[in-house]
Amino acid sequence: MHNDSKHIASAFDRDLEAIQAMIMKMGGLVEVAIKDAAQALEERDVELSEKVRLSDKAIDQLEESVNEEAARLIALRSPTASDLRTVLTVMKISTNLERCGDYAKNLAKRTGVLVNMSPIEGAAPSIRRMAREVEEMLRLALDAYIQRDTGLANEVRHRDLDVDQMYNALFREFLTYMMEDPRNITACMHLHFIAKNIERMGDHATSIAEQVIYLTTGEMPEDARPKGDVTSQTALGAEDL
Repeated sequence: MHNDSKHIASAFDRDLEAIQAMIMKMGGLVEVAIKDAAQALEERDVELSEKVRLSDKAIDQLEESVNEEAARLIALRSPTASDLRTVLTVMKISTNLERCGDYAKNLAKRTGVLVNMSPIEGAAPSIRRMAREVEEMLRLALDAYIQRDTGLANEVRHRDLDVDQMYNALFREFLTYMMEDPRNITACMHLHFIAKNIERMGDHATSIAEQVIYLTTGEMPEDARPKGDVTSQTALGAEDL
């Protein structure tokens, strides 16, 4: 009986490792997509933005594979409560990564439109800095998961406040440009949409970090998530932009 239990446990661990490998591959693809989308915007590179758009299919396929393998693992291995929590955490992480991939694709789509408009001075480098911060948050959140490191996970949660502040600063800049010259309105609306998508990626990275804390401690963080987005009540900050 002891040997059977050990065999089942090792089979579960092997299956989980395979799923975790897919998660890490997915995370790598998302990080590249974010970096490339921001670079395509700054360099007005339509080919690179198209590469980002097409790469989203691979991210979607990996999420499907993670969910399928996780469901199979639950059905075949009858995991204990703690092991089940791990599997469910992996599924939630894959969902967050898939959403980040969607947002990167949205950035790439807008680049194709913006190349035909006059650039807004300083906007693209600022957006790239913001994207770089989110990319780092994602990397740290996945490292926190692999290492079961709540300290690293909490660092990600607090870095999200920096991303929110970057977004708020861009939001104010775009409003200023639009008020100065109505011809800037369309470009600024597209740029705002891009900045908002990056801010949402930060939220998903933070969600991954909070899942790590839950997995490690059995409880979600007690303190409220630090938030610095003050634009949600304004017309330009509307959800449907």
